[in-house]
Amino acid sequence: MSPEEAQALVTENEALRAEVAVLRQQFAAVTGQLQTALARIAELEARKPEPPAFVKPNRPQPSDPKQPRKKRAVEHNKSRKRAQPTRIERHVLAHCPDCGYRLRGESLAYSREVIELPAPQPVDVIEHQVIKRWCPHCEAWHSPKLQLSGQVIGQGRIGVRIASLVSYLRTTLRLPFRGIQSYLATLHNLQLSVGELVELTHDVRQQLQPQADALKVAIQTSTVTHGDETSWRENGQNGYAWAFVTAGPQAVRYFEFARSRSHLVPQRILGGKWRGWLVTDFYAAYNLIPGRHQRCWVHLLRDLHDLNQAQEAHPEVTPWVLDVRKLYDEAHTWLAAHPAPTLAERCTEYTDLFTRACGLGEQYARTYDHPCCTLAKRLLSYQDELFQFVLVPGLPADNNLAERSIRPLVIMRKISGGSRSAEGTKTRLTLASLLHTWAARNLNPFIECLTALQQPVATAPP
Repeated sequence: MSPEEAQALVTENEALRAEVAVLRQQFAAVTGQLQTALARIAELEARKPEPPAFVKPNRPQPSDPKQPRKKRAVEHNKSRKRAQPTRIERHVLAHCPDCGYRLRGESLAYSREVIELPAPQPVDVIEHQVIKRWCPHCEAWHSPKLQLSGQVIGQGRIGVRIASLVSYLRTTLRLPFRGIQSYLATLHNLQLSVGELVELTHDVRQQLQPQADALKVAIQTSTVTHGDETSWRENGQNGYAWAFVTAGPQAVRYFEFARSRSHLVPQRILGGKWRGWLVTDFYAAYNLIPGRHQRCWVHLLRDLHDLNQAQEAHPEVTPWVLDVRKLYDEAHTWLAAHPAPTLAERCTEYTDLFTRACGLGEQYARTYDHPCCTLAKRLLSYQDELFQFVLVPGLPADNNLAERSIRPLVIMRKISGGSRSAEGTKTRLTLASLLHTWAARNLNPFIECLTALQQPVATAPP
């Protein structure tokens, strides 16, 4: 081998050694990145994935042993009550099944109750014939004036029983008009078009409008009213259905549609003379309503829970959240321990809770980069409206009544998507106000609607 070839091989060997060194460095770097990626993948696989926003997460299973079942109350520890029989069928033997001898005497061995529907009946088609008769003395024809008020609505041909049934199926059971049409045709052999059913509900709403207006007056004069709102689409345009409800034997459920979500809507509905207690969430539109307010603690506790779950990296969040929750628990514990406190005792407890809430709010209200800042400012903004339920006997600390009352409207909106016209929106919400009010008063909505439609309509004198 010549010296030139040997030198070329040495040069090539040195170049290969340098290239190997570079490759080793790159391999070490890639190996490190791979180890980091594998560790991250293992961490992500071990972490439980968050469900989508529209899916409710699974409830954690309790680790404590299951508590024994609570015993049923004495008043509920009874057998099923038998209904009043409308028909009795006797089953009796005339002769002995063994020897054929004629049986004598009788006593009840046992009875069995069977509940059944009567056979579906077709509708009654009544033809009212107005007969005119001749008067020889006056030399004129005379006929009676047909009075069908309380049997039909206006000049329509559908009776009030069918109108009440359609309103009940549409509003309380939330059936679409196609389903109501099929029901009437299947069980009662009544053929009605969808358009006729729609107009029938409009006629019912116009007939019962005075009663719906009376519900609005009852809301304006009530002592304690719960308020809430939800979205409602009208002819593809977004709007809002406002709900104002009361509790008690004369409970009221009043719903009204508005394009806006501003404070002007509740001001218009409640009226300028409203001075009662308004229980709502923390939506700012209710801030300008005159009168006194109680804010919903359920909304605040839910936000505190979400804050605590989302800020696990900040150890100071959990103690602050627990201190705020402690105020709510202590208020209910104090009310439970004092069934009939005096006004002075209520004011003392209210002052203590108010002062502690202000202290918790001031703790993080000005620390703008702290996770607790938003809720701390909420405590200071609504400090006077958090513990009014301690001062006022019977005033609830939550807005669950309005939340539960507006839920049927939310389900109705999700089924139908809203309404197609202003007339349809007014009919839906007016009938919902009436039938839900009757249900809240433990009355039969169908019977009450029928009774209201059977009342004669007052006509203006000629």
